[in-house]
Amino acid sequence: MSTLLDDIRNEIVDAHDFFVQWFTGTIARDQLEPCLLARFDRDVTFISPEGQVYRYDALKEMFENGYGSNTDFRIEIRDVFVRHGSGDMVLATYTEWQAGAFASNLPNNARVTSAVLQPGPPFKWLHIHETWLPDKIREAGPFDF
Repeated sequence: MSTLLDDIRNEIVDAHDFFVQWFTGTIARDQLEPCLLARFDRDVTFISPEGQVYRYDALKEMFENGYGSNTDFRIEIRDVFVRHGSGDMVLATYTEWQAGAFASNLPNNARVTSAVLQPGPPFKWLHIHETWLPDKIREAGPFDF
């Protein structure tokens, strides 16, 4: 029997697996809506590590423009935790390690993410906030995934 943590981890990993397939161009373009955008609440807010705030339409445009743009891109999700759950919302955190990310300042980078989700199925992503991990942690982390 799966736990809430297992379900959250699977959701996070699955969404990021889609990111890799999308940006490497290994999934069909018509999969953006059913495999990713359907996960986002129409009022979703995404705050990038640089502090840029994106809403649903901007995220959709960003993904549409990024299809197949980074053939060497890889992601590994680590350290998934459920920090708080109340009613129909869960606050989860995780670290996201990216390798070959040419759209970032550093092709090998790492960030910690806080995400507010409505548990599923299907899950709905309500709020995502990413922050760069300190250089010392990033430099010590393996990127051989």
